Amino acid sequence: MIQPSLTFCYEAFVEIGARQPLGSNALGERFIVPIVGGHFQGERLRGLVRPGGADRQWLRPDGVKTLDALYDMETDDGCVITVRNRVVIDESPAQGRYARSVISLQAMSADYDWLNRRVYVGTLQGLQPSQHAVLIRCYTLE
Repeated sequence: MIQPSLTFCYEAFVEIGARQPLGSNALGERFIVPIVGGHFQGERLRGLVRPGGADRQWLRPDGVKTLDALYDMETDDGCVITVRNRVVIDESPAQGRYARSVISLQAMSADYDWLNRRVYVGTLQGLQPSQHAVLIRCYTLE
């Protein structure tokens, strides 16, 4: 049996705007958070987070929050990488904070095609209130 392992891919500092409410019902509350910039760096890639993406959030009645972020990063040499980051955040007092994600990467350059051929998982750390940003660490599932 093959045991999966993780290899660090990159870290992204993602700047965010103010959270905007979208409404609520019996299933919970919905929000959207604009992604306004940032930067990322790993051993094989680095660049800027493009403004214009957004993070759609759902706060469930049980207190668990799910995030579905869609945005683009651009490498220093001009490759656009589309990122979809689906995060589950559970801050139950008994268990401690859990913030893990599944990350899909789509690179639009042959030089970064290696990104299109793997599965990625990640962590998310909020940096508020000192900074309007989150820190995302992305790992390749080997």
